[in-house]
Order: sequence, then structure tokens, then C-alpha cells
Amino acid sequence: MKKAIVALMSVVALGANAQMKGKVEVYDFDTFKLHVYYTNDALGDASYIVEGKDALVTLEQPLFKDNIAEYNSYLESLNKPVSQRIADYHVGGTDDHDVLMAEGMPAFSKGDIYGGMMQNFANIFGDAITDLPTGKTAEVSFGSTQTYAGVPFEFRHGASTDFPAASLLIGKRVYYTHWTPAKAHVSPLQVSSAAAIDAEIAEAERSLKSGAELFIGGHGGAAKKDAVEFKIAYLKTLKHLRAKSKSAEELAAAMQKAYPNLQGEDNLAGVAKALFN
Repeated sequence: MKKAIVALMSVVALGANAQMKGKVEVYDFDTFKLHVYYTNDALGDASYIVEGKDALVTLEQPLFKDNIAEYNSYLESLNKPVSQRIADYHVGGTDDHDVLMAEGMPAFSKGDIYGGMMQNFANIFGDAITDLPTGKTAEVSFGSTQTYAGVPFEFRHGASTDFPAASLLIGKRVYYTHWTPAKAHVSPLQVSSAAAIDAEIAEAERSLKSGAELFIGGHGGAAKKDAVEFKIAYLKTLKHLRAKSKSAEELAAAMQKAYPNLQGEDNLAGVAKALFN
């Protein structure tokens, strides 16, 4: 796998001295390219473009207006038509374009849980985020493999305790899940129960067995196999220490001791509290 980093999109219709909020990394898999757009937004989101020979597929378009402008400018600079737009776990700035979602996700995104989350974002961020998409939505069946822009996309069930969206195996070499595996403490939004620990371990183990070389997510960006292996070991430690601990405070302290100076320590209290609820 060859990797090239596009440092700043200043050459993309934004002016040579433009101050960028996000950044792009490009991964070349010979038969397709993956463009990773790091939004650097308040939610830690990442968006993607899969570039085939003659067309593009967007995945998880940004939510914040300033990111949408950057992302769309970069998308246009690739000078290829967009064949499909996939909104998997994140409903973002697809405007009135038609989108694809895994089966069940369109209804869920309009329900109390997801709809309430989006309303909360609107209350917090106000005019900084885009309006909800208005385009037509088509559903893709789990277990199916669809070819877009000449690249196969395999739609798999994600972690059983997460939203009813899909983990995607892209071009048999890139594995997309909701959360990019990272060498960091997990978020309480990712692990909010004991059942979620087991579900996340199972999904991470499935991703390793997929044969993928790169692992991406709606939060985070891109990571290699070692980050997945770390995630599995971390979650098994969390499960073990939860069984031994008598309180959330004791669990948080034990995890901090087990992983000193690990990024994301501010998540520990929330995760521990959720596991004792």
C-alpha cells in the first residue's frame, strides 16, 4: 500500500494562502484510492472519498458548514462524477443529493434516539451545522456486496449495540466501522454498557478476519492493524477490571493505572460510570 499525504487543500480553489480547518490523506490501493478528510470538528468526525477509475463514492459527508465547503471543493477538484453517496452512521451535508443507507438506518435516523441527537447538535452548534439532508434515500441489504465506481462495497452488520448501520469492507482492503480503532481510551458513547464491551470486541475481531489493511471510522480517521489489536486487548482489560472493581471510581483508577498516560483519560470517568449503571 502506497500512502501519500495531501497536506493542505490550498491548491483546490481555495487560494494559496487559505487557512484550512481540515486536512486530507490519500491512500493508494492501485485499483482505487481512498481520500480521508479529517474535519478537526468538535465531534472528531472524518469523511471519505473512494476514487475509482472513472467515478467517486462519498462516505460520511461532513456536518459542519465550514467542513462541507472544504470537502466539496476537494471533491470537485478530483474531476470525476460522484456515482453514489453513502450516509452510514452519520447523516451529514449531502444536501438534496440521493443517498444510500444500510437497511433500517433511514427509519432509525428519524427516530427519537438519532433524531434527538441531531436536535441536540442543532441546539449546541446552531447555524454552524448544516440542515438535514432532503434527498431520496435507498436502503442496501446487509450481507450484500455492491459495486460502485468499480469498487466492491460489502455491507456487514456493525457492533450489535451500536446504531443499525453497516460496517463496510471496501475494495477488500479497507474496513469502515463507526469508531476508528485507536490507541486511546474509548468514549462512553462507544462503550456505554457491559454488553457493548463484548459487542465491540466481536466487531473488532471480525474486522481483523476481513483481510483489510486499513481501518477507518466516522470518528477518528485511518489506522493500521496494530490499532485494532490494541483495541481488543484494551477492551478485554476493561472487562476484566470491571469484574474486579466495586465502584466506578475504582474502575477508572484501575484503568488509569493499567494504561498510564494513554490519550483520552477524560473519557474514563464517563465509561466507568456507564458500566456501573
